[in-house]
Amino acid sequence: MFQKHAALFLYAVSPVHMGAGQAIGVIDNLIQRERHTHHPCFAGSGIKGAVRHAWEALSNGVPEGEKGKLKAHLDAIFGPESNKELHAGAVSFGDAQLVLFPVRSLRGGYVYATCPTAIERARRLLSLIGVNISWPALPDIAEGQCLIANTALLSDKKLHLEAFEYTASDGNNEAVEKIATWLAENALPAGGGYDYFRNKLKSDLVVLSNTDFGYFSEHATLVEPHVRINDATGTADDGGLFFTENLPPESLMVAPLLASQTRTGKGNDLEAEAVMTQVCTVLNHAKYLQIGGDATTGRGLVVAKVVEG
Repeated sequence: MFQKHAALFLYAVSPVHMGAGQAIGVIDNLIQRERHTHHPCFAGSGIKGAVRHAWEALSNGVPEGEKGKLKAHLDAIFGPESNKELHAGAVSFGDAQLVLFPVRSLRGGYVYATCPTAIERARRLLSLIGVNISWPALPDIAEGQCLIANTALLSDKKLHLEAFEYTASDGNNEAVEKIATWLAENALPAGGGYDYFRNKLKSDLVVLSNTDFGYFSEHATLVEPHVRINDATGTADDGGLFFTENLPPESLMVAPLLASQTRTGKGNDLEAEAVMTQVCTVLNHAKYLQIGGDATTGRGLVVAKVVEG
């Protein structure tokens, strides 16, 4: 049983490829998606590995004689890497679900798009960890309709996203403003480097219907062609052309973060509060996490923000 609970927001600052390991259709390397919503997701195991790697990187200056203690400490918190010791870790990262997805807009460059399902799932997760959320309920949104807080995004009273046109509803725009403000102030990274993005989120959040949002989250990802050139011939190798899908930068995900007492069976175990404090300290000190594949081409950079209940 986990005694401490928090929500971990992950904001993508580069394309992120957390691969699904299967290919369907013309894209060879798909990203992970939830089965029931088909929204992009991050497996909790991948997030956990990225946080452990960040902890190890921050501890790079530990003296040689202390590295054994560091490894034992990380094993107690994250679980042992081998089967020589059998005990569970003391921290759990759930799968990250999609909250915001950037979509190209005729006005304003791009918008932060979301939908009632994504907002209500985020609300439910935050409520489970004890965060007091005062987001107003969103009204029903029909396909082809949208909720906005910034009329400057409209052109001839219409919102244009990619090649599609949406009618801005006269619904509860106050709800959009409050949700956008909360996410900008609590879910996006702190620091001056993110002022622009926090302000943009406050003004350019767009709520689409679940169907319209599902279309963009499936078809508006970043798909890159890769070509492997044969050095001898200067032409592409057979099978050397493949396509890789990435979650675009400016996407926002949220995952549950849970902590319990360490359980090594050796005594001197850490309490759950200490485990959570240490994990949050690492997340706050790490400039970014690298998750997923293609790290050597700058993929997978996300910035973490923890909201404790």
